[in-house]
Amino acid sequence: QVQLVESGGGLVEIGGSLGLSCVASGISIRPYGMAWYRQSPGKQREEVAHITNLGNPDYADSVKGRFTVSRDNTKNTVYLEMDKLKSDDTAVYYCHLPTRGYWGQGTQVTVSS
Repeated sequence: QVQLVESGGGLVEIGGSLGLSCVASGISIRPYGMAWYRQSPGKQREEVAHITNLGNPDYADSVKGRFTVSRDNTKNTVYLEMDKLKSDDTAVYYCHLPTRGYWGQGTQVTVSS
């Protein structure tokens, strides 16, 4: 059974930082690109970051320069470091393995003044 489990969400002030983790079980992420998505109430789920199997990152324009995606294949884990957080970053953040269609359950990030 494949599972992607996110952690690290929470409440943070505007301008603060937060780090998310996504641990995979039941599958090795080594051969796969991985992605982070987010969804705010009333909005479509959007991709915020992607990292290839070789570790090459890509970001949505809205988070470029503030978010950093990384991976540790030895730990079967993908990370999302979020800095300079804005109120617009408030959302449920999901880990995704695109080529296999797996999603995590999501973790809430709330950015508040």
